[in-house]
Order: sequence, then C-alpha cells, then structure tokens
Amino acid sequence: MNKKAWYICCIWVFLSLILISSNLSFAKEMCRVINIRPWTNPKYTRIVIDIDGKARFREHRLINPDRFYIDILNARIDPKLKEHHIPINDGLLKRVRAGQNKKNVVRVVLDIDNFNKFKVFSLDDPYRIVIDVWGEALPATKKTGETGREKALAEKEKYVRNKRKKIVPKIVIDPGHGGKDPGATGRGGLQEKTVVLDIAKRLKRIMEKEGNYKIVLTRETDVFMPLEKRAFIANEKEADIFISIHTNASKQRGVNGIETYYLSNALSERALETAARENMVTRQKVNSDVRFILADMKANSKINESIQLASVIHICLVNKLSKTYSNIKDFGMKGGPFYVLYGADMPSVLIETSFISNSAEERRLRSKNYRERIAHSIYEGIEDYIKKTMMAYKTE
Repeated sequence: MNKKAWYICCIWVFLSLILISSNLSFAKEMCRVINIRPWTNPKYTRIVIDIDGKARFREHRLINPDRFYIDILNARIDPKLKEHHIPINDGLLKRVRAGQNKKNVVRVVLDIDNFNKFKVFSLDDPYRIVIDVWGEALPATKKTGETGREKALAEKEKYVRNKRKKIVPKIVIDPGHGGKDPGATGRGGLQEKTVVLDIAKRLKRIMEKEGNYKIVLTRETDVFMPLEKRAFIANEKEADIFISIHTNASKQRGVNGIETYYLSNALSERALETAARENMVTRQKVNSDVRFILADMKANSKINESIQLASVIHICLVNKLSKTYSNIKDFGMKGGPFYVLYGADMPSVLIETSFISNSAEERRLRSKNYRERIAHSIYEGIEDYIKKTMMAYKTE
C-alpha cells in the first residue's frame, strides 16, 4: 500500500469511528416511552405518559376528526406500546393511541369526544407527561328529538339541583407518601408514611363519628401512590375539600413547629425547601415550575378558598396543640408550589404536622395521643371552615 492510499484509509477509518460514536451517543441519549396510564370519569380525565428519561415535547390540536396529540422528541416507543390503542369512552375522550411517528419522535394521540379545556405538564423523578382534560360528557341520544348537548345541559341542571339538596360534605384526605416512598425519616427510624396514614385514619374516624361527612382516603394501606393520582381522586369523587397530610423535615435537626400550605408560586426559602422534598425534585426544578403553576392558579377559582381553609386549620392546630404540649412553634400558613395540590378543583391544603427530623417531635409523633390530638385539631379546623363558608347542607 502506498503512502497516499494508507493516508486515505486512515481518514476513512477515523470518520467511520466518529460516525459510529455519534450514532451510539444519539441512541444512548434517546429516551423511551414505556407506559400510558389513564384515569377517567365523565367530567375529568387524566392521562399520564411514563418516560424513562427527560424529554422535550410539543402539543397540537387538530379537527376533522377532532383530536389532540403530543409529539415526544428524541424518543422511541416501547415495543409493547407500538400502535397501542387504549379505549377510554368516558364521554370526553374516545381512546388514546401511541406510535413511532418518525425515527426519533413518538406521537401520542387523544381522540376527542367532547371537552371544555385541557392542560399539559411534566413531572420529574420519574419523568412523566400529564394531560388533564375537563368537560361535560355528551350522552348518546335515543329516538327523541333531543340533542346530545341539550340532554347534557338537562343533566347538569339536575346535578345543580341535587347539589343544593346535598346532605353531607365530601372530604378527601390524602396521607402523603406510602409504599416504596417512605417520605422523611426521623433519627429514631420513624417514617413519615406510617405516621400520616395513622393520622388520616384517626381523622376519618373522628369526622364520621362527630360530624355529618362523607370521607374518602386516597390510600388506606402502605401502598405507593403517584402524586398525580391524588388530586385526580379528589376531582373524581367531586370532593368539597382536599387535605394532604405530611410530617416536616429539615437538615437543621433543631427546627420544630407546624406549617400549613396552599398552592401558590411562593419563592420563600422554607416553601422551596418543603416543596422540593414533597415533590421529590430538586430546588431548581421547583423554581422552573413556578411560572407554570402561577398560570394554573389564575385559572383556578379555588385559591382564595384554599387560603381561608389553610388559615383556619393552621390556627386550630397551633392553638389546640399548645394547650397540651409545650414548645409548639408556629411556622405559619404560606403558599408553595406543591404538585399534589395541582389540578384540584376544590379548596385544598397541605399540612406539615410536625418535624419528624426533630428528636423531640419524632418522639411525640410516636405517641397515639399526639396523633389523635393532631387529627382532632384538623377536624375542628374543617368544621370551622365549613360553618364560615356555609358549606353545611340541611337535610330535607
């Protein structure tokens, strides 16, 4: 081989290695769409797309036929989902289908039946895209001259009349964390998921015994539940109030006290630290989500009610616990960007009952009496809020 041929051969090998390396790097960077999970009812539907890495996406709405789709960029679809159709048929959506639209683009299509509005956002750890759809399902008509929309309006009027006759307010109580997600853990090994489930069960028992309420728990055992499912349950059950119960934690072991939160774009150090822990994301991610959450708040008519609910419950907790226990520090009622409250269509709050990271408060949280007192204080706060907002309904 002469010198010139050897030189050309070397260049060819070098370029081939670069190309192979580039292709391997590209393949490695591509994420994979691994699952699609629907939660549906005739007024509110949530679709969650699970992805094994962070991805950029674009959303589009088309007509004739009416459909909405998400293009997930630099992604490939899991073979089990390829050309996969998920029937929905809840009156809002007909079905969800997914496929590899291009070599590096996965398209997820929602075939529309009828809806009023939708929102698309992403959550981290693990990464997933969430699509929320709201509307009034248009029931199929029979041989009467009544159109689907007219029948839907009639059903809506019937629902409003029944709402006026409502006998018991419905409260959804959410014990935070669970299953593989223990939440915060104290120095003595006490886990947040265990404490808050016990408090939630006590609150349910107290409210059913002493008040006229319908109580739903988002979980009743030690099971994992994604953040995005908790608010969906509250919406699905058409709850009047949504309460998420947690224990607090801090890197500074001496910090103790009680905090109560409502959804907001607050950027205080405490709110950011707490939201990052409860959202299971970084502080930077919470910061980047603030603009998105603020946009949702503007469309949410329940923010003022949530502030009032948080205030009343917080005051009850601090005052009632202070009568029996010493050094109950009031950390205040404040706003924060909490995923678990996002999308809730009713007054909703997140309660940080005590600091499990504080040795003295961890010992208290082990006590059945302390948990019972927390539950009773939350109950009295809810009672006070309902009376003030005239949510109690008279029996016929």
